[in-house]
Amino acid sequence: MLALKQSLSGTMIAALRMFRSNQVVVVSGHVQQRCVSTQTDGETRIVNILKEKFPSAASLKVVDISGGCGAMYEIHIESSEFKGKRTIQQHKLVNEALKEEIQGMHGLRIFTDVPKH
Repeated sequence: MLALKQSLSGTMIAALRMFRSNQVVVVSGHVQQRCVSTQTDGETRIVNILKEKFPSAASLKVVDISGGCGAMYEIHIESSEFKGKRTIQQHKLVNEALKEEIQGMHGLRIFTDVPKH
């Protein structure tokens, strides 16, 4: 019984991690793994805007964490343009770049950083 609980817990943890990373899509009540290389239209649009606003970005990742409907996104961006700025200032730059898109969103998670090298 203990082994079953541990196995189930491991399975549940793996499933939750997949949901958090947006690698899973629920279609008609069935769970399907999302192809990691496939981006939604909203993700692509946001990536293009951020690439234009932050051309020196060393790293940029946009994930639709609402399951593909475009209501909520998570953004990870690493750019030298953030150097010397506090986190709140970095996030403000991202918010300003996405001002139009944010109007139609329910939520936005932003993670910014300065390249280490």
